[in-house]
Amino acid sequence: MNREIVIAEALDLLDEVGLDTVSTRRLAKRLGVEQPSLYWYFRTKKDLLAAMTEAAMAPHVTQPLPTPGDDWRTWFLENTRSFRRTLLTRRDGARLHAGSPPTGDHDRLRHKMDFLVTSGVPEREAVTAMLAASRFTLGSVLEEQADPGPDDNADLPADLPRIDHDSAFESGLGLLLDGLVHRTQTGETTADTCVPPRV
Repeated sequence: MNREIVIAEALDLLDEVGLDTVSTRRLAKRLGVEQPSLYWYFRTKKDLLAAMTEAAMAPHVTQPLPTPGDDWRTWFLENTRSFRRTLLTRRDGARLHAGSPPTGDHDRLRHKMDFLVTSGVPEREAVTAMLAASRFTLGSVLEEQADPGPDDNADLPADLPRIDHDSAFESGLGLLLDGLVHRTQTGETTADTCVPPRV
């Protein structure tokens, strides 16, 4: 057993039982070890969840970085979609990620911000747009993963529109991009923000 195996098994446990039921006791039983042996790798459950979050986000954070020849609008859309796809990969992926401190390679985030600024997006707008995109995506996936599905919605009025999560996400993302393009073209700016984006 090593740290990577513990994290992988913890993520598989998450997929099976959901975030509320993940515990070090269940994980130890799954691994066939005594619960205290997990403390060798993670001192607290919070440490374990942080490691799970970082591992779960690997498909997104290892995506190729933008290059000077890329269209920033297309990249902004694809970067946000990648974030959503990664959150949806795991059961309760959005809940696992929400509230966690930004992790990973901060140079990658700086590269993304520099790319937007070099492409003509004002720095303040770039930070705000990336923050808005990450929070919009987290909220969208939280709602999507909490959706009980059509069978459990049978008692709802027949004329109440059902949400198509893919279409709703794409529409909202389009509005975010339209606003960013408008701000970039007109030179309008927003108030400073000190909260780092996640995407």
